[in-house]
Parts: sequence; structure tokens; C-alpha cells
Amino acid sequence: MLTIRFSRVGRKNKAQFRIVLQQHTMTPTGKHIAVLGSYDPHQKKAVIKADKVKEWIGKGAQVSDSVYNLFIREGVIVGKKRAVKMERPKPPVVEEKVVEKAAEVAVTEDKVETPVAAA
Repeated sequence: MLTIRFSRVGRKNKAQFRIVLQQHTMTPTGKHIAVLGSYDPHQKKAVIKADKVKEWIGKGAQVSDSVYNLFIREGVIVGKKRAVKMERPKPPVVEEKVVEKAAEVAVTEDKVETPVAAA
């Protein structure tokens, strides 16, 4: 299956992206079939070959969510933007034994007897 997605180029801390057409199994920086445009996220400028993009989408190429949203913003295609969300990291799992020991320590601290002052 062919996919249209970003391929990062540029230097460190100054990213730029090519919009490429490639097999979905290839790495984004790997071999591509065609370059369909470029995108500079710092200046928010995109150069897109709209006729080629429409041609490949018509032939059945899938579009990644981020590129799809860019195409909509630039007016290449019409539709609703897709939600692009990253998964939140899961909190670390606390072992039950650690929780039980913490509870025992808390209970024993409450039972500490204070010496009674002689009256």
C-alpha cells in the first residue's frame, strides 16, 4: 500500500519536511517513489504539487494524519481535520508488597506510646 507522509530533512533544531509517496513498510527517510512537496514548520510555509497529490489519492494512496491536516489547511483537499494525538506515558506500576509495607509502617508509627509525665 502506498502512503503520503512527511520525511524529515534539515539540520538539528531546524526541521524541514518533504512530502513523499512511498510504500507504507519503508522508513520515512528511506526510498520513495515521488516527492510531492515540502513543508517548513517554522515559517508555516508549504509547497505542494496539488495535481500530483490528487492523482495519487485517486489511485488509492493513503495519507498520514498530519499530512492530511496540512492538505486541508492549504486547500488541496476538502474535508474535516483528523485528530492527531500521541499516547500518554503510562504511570509506573507500584508493587503490592511496597504498598503493604508502607501501610504497616504507618500503623506502627500510630501505635508508638508516648511516656506519661509523672505528676
